[in-house]
Amino acid sequence: MRALQDQVILITGSTDGLGRLVATHLAQQGATVLMHGRDPAKGAEVLREIVQATQNPRVRYYNADLASLQEVRDLALRIRLNQPRLDVVVNNAGIGPVAPGLPRRLSADGYELLFAVNYLAGFLLARELLPLLQHSAPARIINVASIGQQTLDFDDLQLDHNYDDARAYRQSKLAQILDTFTLAEALAGSGVTVNCLHPATLMATKMVSEGSGYFPGAKTTTEQGAEALERLICAPELQRSTGLYYDGVREAQANEQAYDATARQRLLEISNRLCNIT
Repeated sequence: MRALQDQVILITGSTDGLGRLVATHLAQQGATVLMHGRDPAKGAEVLREIVQATQNPRVRYYNADLASLQEVRDLALRIRLNQPRLDVVVNNAGIGPVAPGLPRRLSADGYELLFAVNYLAGFLLARELLPLLQHSAPARIINVASIGQQTLDFDDLQLDHNYDDARAYRQSKLAQILDTFTLAEALAGSGVTVNCLHPATLMATKMVSEGSGYFPGAKTTTEQGAEALERLICAPELQRSTGLYYDGVREAQANEQAYDATARQRLLEISNRLCNIT
């Protein structure tokens, strides 16, 4: 495993909350950090603040709206063109449920919004960046999922009927876990590992504050979640660990559907079709 100062690490959703804190910690330790956000003005300001605070000039900012699969592809292309190597991809960006009764929202591609942003964007980004990750191996893909998981209903995967944004969120997070196990199996022996985690419960983040219709308020600090995520990014002893789900720093069991090979294959086929991957 390379020293952190020699690694290039992409963290999506790193202008707020958990992503921002982890980006700052890694920059302090000398890593080349690729930040991502969807607001160019905010991204430029956060980039300036992190560079100033860490005195690390090797922090970059990439803008993309992950509600658009074309912007996901463009993001991956810019990274491939600009970066000769990539050691870690952290699919951290996501949106949460807001309140009961919220109308169903759609992405730029016409998909249910939480499914598109929380799951499909990371699914596509990992595959678009896979050649660079394999070239840089050993490398890691980490999906920031959640302990909030709900069994996928393949007859109504995007909740066209009886929409509920809490269920949409929980399904999108379980979809991340299913795909983590699928991709880890496909990449076995390649030097690229794939793991996922629930970093901490109800951290003091923007997602929790905006989801006050469901969440009673923060119960843990963002620092606690950062500790768990940074362990998956940096720990030398996890270099060969793959296809695992963690609750904080502990290996845990996800929803039982994640271990159903038939469900994982069905999700893979649907995801390839939605992302136009042949």
